[in-house]
Amino acid sequence: MELIYCAAGNARFAQIAIDAGFLYGAQLPGTTYHPVWFADQNWKKPDRAKYMAALAEHRPHMASVLDLERADQIDEVLSWAEEAAQWVNVVMIIPKAFGIIPFLPRRIGGAAVRLGYSIPSKHGGTQVPVWEFDGWPVHLLGGQPHEQIRLSHHFNTVSIDGNYANKMATRYCQFWTPGNAHYAENRYWPTLKAANDGVRVDGVDLPYEAFRRSCENIMAAWRRILA
Repeated sequence: MELIYCAAGNARFAQIAIDAGFLYGAQLPGTTYHPVWFADQNWKKPDRAKYMAALAEHRPHMASVLDLERADQIDEVLSWAEEAAQWVNVVMIIPKAFGIIPFLPRRIGGAAVRLGYSIPSKHGGTQVPVWEFDGWPVHLLGGQPHEQIRLSHHFNTVSIDGNYANKMATRYCQFWTPGNAHYAENRYWPTLKAANDGVRVDGVDLPYEAFRRSCENIMAAWRRILA
């Protein structure tokens, strides 16, 4: 299982995640601090030329391409995938159109094809039923860690990325637990204050401490599952 922290622009958060055992991912083009294992593109404002130039520069292991939102996009998406395959080992296609998966190749331009499942949220996501992904290696995009764990059992899940823990740490100083923080208002996301475990850190460092705990807890949860 490839567990990927995907966020550009903050060296300290990236290092915390890597120290916990995560691989590094980033939306390209963007400011990166480590070799990029997984590259994602801005699905709302795709810029093919800039993205491909960034892939040529970073040469990540895996990269996503334009979201496949409609059946009439398949030729365009496969064109993106073939171009991206020059610089990566795995191309991720994200099907969001019903009934389109049987028409996708298993390899393209010498690279393996992996399907991305965007976990539904208020910002969007995949509505394609999970059974359409049968027989494919799947990457889970986004979502909360416990949602990712739950959904992983419905697919041949081989990789996962996200930065939800980053958001919870920076906005609320909350960290993730596997649902056992019964002392807190939200048993998955207790605040550092609610944890009340005697740890004292400078106020500036509180989000980093919350994020560190999330990374360690997420990694521990997956190790238990995979064991």
